[in-house]
Amino acid sequence: MRELTMSEVEFVSGGCTPGSSNTFGGIRDTYGLGQDIINIYEGLIEATSYVIERVANAL
Repeated sequence: MRELTMSEVEFVSGGCTPGSSNTFGGIRDTYGLGQDIINIYEGLIEATSYVIERVANAL
């Protein structure tokens, strides 16, 4: 069995490279655990605010 080349790995993984910037709900690739925790917290606050606003508008 041989090792895969970089182009084969990218093809199988959907073409994303390690340097690509992924964004999901305001959370991006960061440079440290502390920044990850801050981003997750801010994402949770944003989601909670959205839910509160939707419930308030529905009443």
